[in-house]
Amino acid sequence: MKEEDILLKKLGKENSFKVPDGYFENLTSEVMNKLPEKEKVVFKEESVSTWTRLKPLLYLAAMFVGAALIIRVASTDHKPAAVDEVAVTEVDTEAVSDEMLDVALDRAMLDDYSLYVYLSDASVE
Repeated sequence: MKEEDILLKKLGKENSFKVPDGYFENLTSEVMNKLPEKEKVVFKEESVSTWTRLKPLLYLAAMFVGAALIIRVASTDHKPAAVDEVAVTEVDTEAVSDEMLDVALDRAMLDDYSLYVYLSDASVE
Protein backbone atom coordinates (compact mmCIF):
# COMPACT_ATOMS: atom_id res chain seq x y z
CA MET A 1 0.00 0.00 0.00
CA LYS A 2 2.85 2.35 0.71
CA GLU A 3 4.12 2.13 -2.83
CA GLU A 4 0.68 2.91 -4.26
CA ASP A 5 0.37 5.97 -2.05
CA ILE A 6 3.76 7.22 -3.19
CA LEU A 7 2.74 6.77 -6.85
CA LEU A 8 -0.60 8.54 -6.30
CA LYS A 9 1.16 11.54 -4.72
CA LYS A 10 3.66 11.70 -7.57
CA LEU A 11 1.24 11.28 -10.50
CA GLY A 12 -2.09 12.31 -9.08
CA LYS A 13 -5.54 10.91 -9.86
CA GLU A 14 -6.04 12.66 -13.18
CA ASN A 15 -6.21 10.64 -16.38
CA SER A 16 -2.95 11.12 -18.26
CA PHE A 17 -4.40 9.96 -21.59
CA LYS A 18 -5.98 12.90 -23.41
CA VAL A 19 -7.17 13.48 -26.96
CA PRO A 20 -6.32 16.81 -28.57
CA ASP A 21 -9.23 19.25 -28.78
CA GLY A 22 -11.31 18.90 -31.96
CA TYR A 23 -9.56 15.67 -33.01
CA PHE A 24 -12.72 13.64 -33.69
CA GLU A 25 -14.47 16.54 -35.43
CA ASN A 26 -11.91 16.61 -38.24
CA LEU A 27 -11.00 12.89 -38.22
CA THR A 28 -13.27 11.73 -41.07
CA SER A 29 -12.25 14.51 -43.43
CA GLU A 30 -8.54 13.89 -42.75
CA VAL A 31 -8.89 10.14 -43.36
CA MET A 32 -10.80 10.73 -46.61
CA ASN A 33 -8.13 13.17 -47.83
CA LYS A 34 -5.36 10.62 -47.18
CA LEU A 35 -7.06 7.86 -49.21
CA PRO A 36 -5.75 7.37 -52.76
CA GLU A 37 -8.01 8.09 -55.71
CA LYS A 38 -10.05 5.17 -56.97
CA GLU A 39 -9.02 3.84 -60.33
CA LYS A 40 -11.81 2.90 -62.68
CA VAL A 41 -11.62 -0.71 -63.77
CA VAL A 42 -12.68 -1.42 -67.32
CA PHE A 43 -13.95 -4.94 -67.90
CA LYS A 44 -13.34 -6.52 -71.26
CA GLU A 45 -16.07 -8.62 -72.76
CA GLU A 46 -14.65 -12.03 -73.46
CA SER A 47 -15.90 -13.88 -76.48
CA VAL A 48 -17.41 -17.24 -75.64
CA SER A 49 -16.39 -20.01 -78.00
CA THR A 50 -18.75 -22.61 -79.38
CA TRP A 51 -16.91 -25.36 -77.49
CA THR A 52 -17.47 -23.54 -74.19
CA ARG A 53 -21.19 -23.37 -74.92
CA LEU A 54 -21.55 -26.97 -76.08
CA LYS A 55 -19.33 -28.61 -73.45
CA PRO A 56 -22.02 -28.85 -70.69
CA LEU A 57 -24.51 -30.30 -73.18
CA LEU A 58 -21.98 -32.86 -74.37
CA TYR A 59 -21.22 -33.89 -70.78
CA LEU A 60 -24.94 -34.21 -70.08
CA ALA A 61 -25.45 -36.42 -73.14
CA ALA A 62 -22.48 -38.60 -72.16
CA MET A 63 -23.93 -39.00 -68.67
CA PHE A 64 -27.28 -40.19 -70.05
CA VAL A 65 -25.61 -42.62 -72.46
CA GLY A 66 -23.54 -44.04 -69.58
CA ALA A 67 -26.62 -44.37 -67.37
CA ALA A 68 -28.52 -46.14 -70.17
CA LEU A 69 -25.65 -48.59 -70.70
CA ILE A 70 -25.42 -49.35 -66.99
CA ILE A 71 -29.18 -49.97 -66.80
CA ARG A 72 -29.07 -52.19 -69.88
CA VAL A 73 -26.21 -54.29 -68.54
CA ALA A 74 -27.77 -54.55 -65.10
CA SER A 75 -31.20 -55.55 -66.42
CA THR A 76 -30.18 -58.30 -68.83
CA ASP A 77 -32.03 -61.50 -68.06
CA HIS A 78 -29.84 -64.25 -66.76
CA LYS A 79 -32.05 -67.17 -67.70
CA PRO A 80 -30.97 -70.64 -66.71
CA ALA A 81 -30.11 -72.83 -69.64
CA ALA A 82 -32.96 -74.87 -71.05
CA VAL A 83 -32.93 -78.64 -70.86
CA ASP A 84 -32.26 -78.87 -74.58
CA GLU A 85 -29.18 -76.67 -74.27
CA VAL A 86 -27.63 -78.60 -71.41
CA ALA A 87 -25.69 -81.66 -72.40
CA VAL A 88 -27.44 -84.44 -70.57
CA THR A 89 -25.39 -87.55 -70.17
CA GLU A 90 -27.10 -90.82 -69.69
CA VAL A 91 -25.72 -93.22 -67.18
CA ASP A 92 -25.55 -96.79 -68.20
CA THR A 93 -27.50 -98.45 -65.42
CA GLU A 94 -26.11 -101.85 -66.17
CA ALA A 95 -22.57 -100.57 -65.75
CA VAL A 96 -23.31 -99.67 -62.12
CA SER A 97 -22.96 -102.80 -60.08
CA ASP A 98 -25.03 -103.75 -57.07
CA GLU A 99 -21.94 -103.61 -54.90
CA MET A 100 -21.36 -99.97 -55.84
CA LEU A 101 -24.97 -99.14 -54.97
CA ASP A 102 -24.68 -100.88 -51.61
CA VAL A 103 -21.53 -98.93 -50.75
CA ALA A 104 -23.10 -95.63 -51.85
CA LEU A 105 -26.25 -96.26 -49.83
CA ASP A 106 -24.26 -97.24 -46.76
CA ARG A 107 -22.23 -94.07 -46.96
CA ALA A 108 -25.38 -91.97 -47.49
CA MET A 109 -26.69 -93.24 -44.15
CA LEU A 110 -30.22 -93.70 -45.41
CA ASP A 111 -32.56 -96.15 -43.79
CA ASP A 112 -35.08 -98.09 -45.85
CA TYR A 113 -37.95 -95.67 -45.26
CA SER A 114 -35.90 -92.58 -46.25
CA LEU A 115 -34.71 -94.35 -49.38
CA TYR A 116 -38.29 -95.33 -50.24
CA VAL A 117 -39.50 -91.71 -49.79
CA TYR A 118 -36.61 -90.42 -51.89
CA LEU A 119 -37.27 -92.86 -54.70
CA SER A 120 -41.04 -92.31 -54.66
CA ASP A 121 -40.58 -88.52 -54.84
CA ALA A 122 -38.12 -88.90 -57.67
CA SER A 123 -40.50 -91.03 -59.70
CA VAL A 124 -43.42 -88.59 -59.29
CA GLU A 125 -41.55 -85.71 -60.83
